[in-house]
Amino acid sequence: MARIVPSRGVAIEQKVVKEPVGPVAAFTPWNFPINQVVRKLSSALAAGCSIIVKAPEETPASPAELIQAFADAGVPAGVIGLVYGDPAEISGYLIPHPVIRKVTFTGSTPVGKQLAALAGKHMKRATMELGGHAPALVFDDADIDLAARVLATAKFRNAGQVCVSPTRILVQRKVLDAFTERFVGLTREIKVGNGLEAGTTMGPVANERRIPALVDLIEDAVRGGATLSAGGKAVEGAGYFFEPTVLSGLTPQMRIMNEEPFGPVALLVPFDTVEEAIAESNRVPFGLASYAFTTSMKTAQALSTYIEAGMLSINHQGIGLPEVPFGGIKDSGYGSEGGTEAIEAYLNTKLVTQYN
Repeated sequence: MARIVPSRGVAIEQKVVKEPVGPVAAFTPWNFPINQVVRKLSSALAAGCSIIVKAPEETPASPAELIQAFADAGVPAGVIGLVYGDPAEISGYLIPHPVIRKVTFTGSTPVGKQLAALAGKHMKRATMELGGHAPALVFDDADIDLAARVLATAKFRNAGQVCVSPTRILVQRKVLDAFTERFVGLTREIKVGNGLEAGTTMGPVANERRIPALVDLIEDAVRGGATLSAGGKAVEGAGYFFEPTVLSGLTPQMRIMNEEPFGPVALLVPFDTVEEAIAESNRVPFGLASYAFTTSMKTAQALSTYIEAGMLSINHQGIGLPEVPFGGIKDSGYGSEGGTEAIEAYLNTKLVTQYN
């Protein structure tokens, strides 16, 4: 593909050519084992790049079946590769390797920073889709029932193990009681259990390590004066199940207000003014997803301008669709997956100017 640039002389032709960046090293997480591979793999192939996927050891089967489907469909041998193993050893080999020209990673911010530093050291282009601590702003002119339903669904999807999960739910004080009652009620309706059983609406956390990590954050908040409105502990019995949890009475100093819980924990925080809500939204170093509920065009415009996030969804959950960009800023990374922006990340730009 090429774009013609009007020249300053009739004998000069100027065009901008897009070329595949080259072989890609992709690192994907366990929480959406097929979707996360698809985002990277599809964009790389569409741009004309080969790709090697380092898929998660926690969920090895589904990425393997996905890539087998591509092979069955006729993708030539060597265009798509799949590896498993020690993450540090694999990244330490692939990223510096001279064949690899592009790195794409979805995962935690600490690991992403390490991989971005390694990619920078070797001048490799990189897309980093990292952690978040998404604010959701509920204003007193909003449809409270709609806000509660959308946010409860988004919060407890995949047991909260979603990088764009709404975590700090900021509610204007006038409607705090009404929203809390509705949101906590919806939380208590969630049925936790085996996803293969009828009626289950929330499954387990990923592994045994997640339970003490969540308990530690919750207990730290409670010791600091927070109130448990729902949940707060592991579900008794076999499996790694955790109760859908709602905390209120929080302060900015609490760990859970600054560290991504990556689990089924919602934080309810009151605010009075638009400015106060924006300040709290932007207080943390993350900037991935954000949400808001308001019927005021003035408020929506202010949020669109001043919220520091790669994505803002107002009055609905519109994040993560394949036709729109997906990505963050600040400590949540850089680059986009989804939309036309996704393919751009896998292309080099070359100027060709010719005098005839």
